[in-house]
Amino acid sequence: MKKILVLGSASVHVKLIKAAQEMGIYTITTDNVPYEDSPGKKVADEYWNLNIYDVDGIVEKAKESEIDGVISGWLDPCQRPYFQICKELKLPCYGDEEQFFKMTDKHAFKKMCKENGVDTIDEFSERDIKAGNVEFPVFVKPVDSRGSRGQNVCYTMEELLSAMEIAKSESSNGDILVEKYMSGSREFHVTYFFVDGEPYLLRTSDNYCGAEDMHMEKVVSCAVMPSRYTKRYIETVHSNVVKMFKKLGIKNGPIFMQGFEDNGRFRFFDPGLRFPGVDYELVFKKVFNVDLMKAMIQIALYGKTDIEIPREAAFINGFRAAVLYLTVRACTIAHLGGEMEVSANGNVISYLPRCKEGEKIVWAYNVNQRLGEADLLCANTEELINTINFVNSTLTATDANGEDVIFARFDTSRIDR
Repeated sequence: MKKILVLGSASVHVKLIKAAQEMGIYTITTDNVPYEDSPGKKVADEYWNLNIYDVDGIVEKAKESEIDGVISGWLDPCQRPYFQICKELKLPCYGDEEQFFKMTDKHAFKKMCKENGVDTIDEFSERDIKAGNVEFPVFVKPVDSRGSRGQNVCYTMEELLSAMEIAKSESSNGDILVEKYMSGSREFHVTYFFVDGEPYLLRTSDNYCGAEDMHMEKVVSCAVMPSRYTKRYIETVHSNVVKMFKKLGIKNGPIFMQGFEDNGRFRFFDPGLRFPGVDYELVFKKVFNVDLMKAMIQIALYGKTDIEIPREAAFINGFRAAVLYLTVRACTIAHLGGEMEVSANGNVISYLPRCKEGEKIVWAYNVNQRLGEADLLCANTEELINTINFVNSTLTATDANGEDVIFARFDTSRIDR
């Protein structure tokens, strides 16, 4: 029996672990997260408590266990260790050192985009800031953090200088970005999957962020697929993006980019040589009967996959889909309700809880405010809106006083009909 090692044991890894098991593969997962907080460890055949950054320890254990493949594909912190582990074990990896660097370091990514005719957001250097040549508002972020950590919108120089220190503390190398704040622009997202050097556009989405007056403007509260801009993107930008990734040498595996639609232009700001950290792959499987998880496992074991992806996949056969998040205020959660009812709804493909009873939530103004994630698939927009409203009204979270702690339920009137 072949053995595969999954780097990470978060909820997004469960579908990969289950797919490997369906293929008759012995599946091991590792990270340093406690068992009770690790959904992946609870379903894997075996788990290790080795930190993903402990490359030497993982390599030694993998050799002892005669691992046949290693895979990572959802969380940025896993990506560079993933490459190093595969290199040491001489096992297939779907990216190389340069590719992972350019798709995790935002400065390197923006430079690559500019060299290939792909628009990015205007930015200000520290020299510009010292000279006072800044057009407010601006958006400050670490060059390589995740989950909106260390990010802030700034309207004054005082706010900017403070935000820069916060961003530097969240950056692995102290490097940060100060960009024009794209207020009023539509956030836009694309995901590709490469098979033997050929790219397939899997997903486009309109990402609706939280309210600025709640300080949640950098956190997506709902992503709706396909994006209203899909055709325009394909006609105007897709070819340059494809050329850029082919030039980078991408052969197999996932890539995603976040950006903005800005008066007809698509400006990108965040990349990943991985899937986004959601369960949309289960929605994709439901529509096309194509299992992207099994493709990832094939790549890990053999360096390639025989998966067949429809060319019009981004349009999901006329369906509408969404990834919906509810967010909670600072509190200690005493009671959660409605999760079973939500999971049982025929339009809910997956529900991933992000909080548990007894958990203390602090104001972080990032993805740590999320109560859970619901991945939805519906026949049309009206059905999607009704399903979102069902989830909004069914999921409950209260504190010890019985007070509602959900502070932001997505307003479906924002969705383009």
